Amino acid sequence: MNKINKNIIYTHPTCGYCDLLKEDLQNQNETYEEIDVSIYPELWKEVEQLSGGDRITPVLLRTDGTVEIGYKGIGCNYG
Repeated sequence: MNKINKNIIYTHPTCGYCDLLKEDLQNQNETYEEIDVSIYPELWKEVEQLSGGDRITPVLLRTDGTVEIGYKGIGCNYG
């Protein structure tokens, strides 16, 4: 996977795990761009591609190209 300039986190406003992940990133002084899939529903396709087909949040795409699904392995499923 290609490297990117900043972390990207795919979120949904009804998912409390998204808030927990954002708080952790802020506490670690990690910058990120947030993409709210409730505002940009066409980006669910990206979430599904990154997560292996699931509509789940949060999904964190790190600058080194690695992907983390959920918050410590737990997420909100919108499938």
